[in-house]
Amino acid sequence: MQTLDENWGVLKGLMPGGWLELARQTGACRRLRGFRSAEQLLRTLLLHIAKGYSLRETALQAKLAKLADVSDVALLKRLRAAEEWFRQLCVAMLEENHVELPEAGDDCKLRLVDATVVNEPGKTGSLWRLHYSLRLPTLLCDYFRLTGVGGEGSGETFARIPVEKGDCLLADAAYCCGAGIAHVVVGGAELIVRLNPGAVRLQRRGWNLLDGVSALQETGETCEWRVNVATPNGWLPVRVCAIRKSQEQIDRMHRKLKRKQSKHGLTVRPETYEYAKYVLVLTTLKTGSTAQILEWYRIRWQIELAFKRLKSLVQLGHLPKYDDASSRAWLYGKLFVALLGQRLMRVGRDISPWGYEIPDTAKRVA
Repeated sequence: MQTLDENWGVLKGLMPGGWLELARQTGACRRLRGFRSAEQLLRTLLLHIAKGYSLRETALQAKLAKLADVSDVALLKRLRAAEEWFRQLCVAMLEENHVELPEAGDDCKLRLVDATVVNEPGKTGSLWRLHYSLRLPTLLCDYFRLTGVGGEGSGETFARIPVEKGDCLLADAAYCCGAGIAHVVVGGAELIVRLNPGAVRLQRRGWNLLDGVSALQETGETCEWRVNVATPNGWLPVRVCAIRKSQEQIDRMHRKLKRKQSKHGLTVRPETYEYAKYVLVLTTLKTGSTAQILEWYRIRWQIELAFKRLKSLVQLGHLPKYDDASSRAWLYGKLFVALLGQRLMRVGRDISPWGYEIPDTAKRVA
């Protein structure tokens, strides 16, 4: 228990400022029946979210650790009530990490769209695909759905996401397909998506993508082209924006492709190595400079770095499937754990020899 308390003390030092006050403001600790404080409530909820225990297992572990004396049903209610608390903790963590979340304006609402597979532990653990959409800069979850991992309609596609006029959806290359693009446009929305050259057909007289990007020779050099993309509804005018990566990033990506080729016995085409030198983004937006489109996607990628850690953490854990509120709270909690882990790794790497910051309450000898 002493070791656990010491470790918790380190984690508290990494929390965003005013995290306990946020618990009171959001109503997460309005009813602390079974808990001594909001701090004990957070420790208990993180057993469920970060450790992957079921609600019943969490309640038992919390009782053994003398953190709380509650039932799994009561714990579920506390999780639902903590949804807004976890969301605001995530926003605060990103702000303290100096990630400025973009906001397009009143006429354009930015939405980050993604999906991931949840593998619940145990022999009878279920596989789920979690589809979600977060609004920027508030990180409000405006769409959340669980599906199976197989069968028609379970894959990652814009067609699964409800859209409205004025929306602008940001997504990675998995969402780059003609049918999904058509769905967004028919709904009156816009999109910015990482281009997968092998997944869509582009058309422009006297031009091809490989020749176009090959002209970018300097790190950070950008260019854009007005082209047409094939969709089930016909050819659609879009913009393709490109920026050349740094040599370090290019070398890293080439090594990754070579490892993949060696490990799986695949043949990587020469054009794949060439495309790996650039970030390619497709957008339906008519306005906004090349730099602005790439910057919006870059910010999405900064958030994606945290979500990548989330996706590794999300493989372990019992996802509450009772209602949307508990599921959203679980999602925000997972993102918070990912951001906390990101900060812990940075502090452990940058601060030596003990690996954490000295608190302001440290005793001083006169």
